[in-house]
Amino acid sequence: MKTTTSLKIDKDVKEKAAKLAASLGLTLSAVINNSLRKFIADKKVSFEEEPRFNKATSRRLNKALEDIKNGKNLSPAFDNAKDAIAWLNRNS
Repeated sequence: MKTTTSLKIDKDVKEKAAKLAASLGLTLSAVINNSLRKFIADKKVSFEEEPRFNKATSRRLNKALEDIKNGKNLSPAFDNAKDAIAWLNRNS
């Protein structure tokens, strides 16, 4: 059974996608249906472009990357739960 769904898509993205789909002999609906089927089967979504974060997220990510680079705010590796819990409780 087919159903109609409204989607908010950037106008230029829709036009470019529809044009490319048509050049391949496909409809935009076929492309979207195929993408959704893959999403369901894989249970994940992949993006080829690098993500663009807002300013607050970018600052937090850059701070975390700097901490990793400097070896700060990192926990050691554990091979058992007892040691991990002891490490978490070390300053309690």
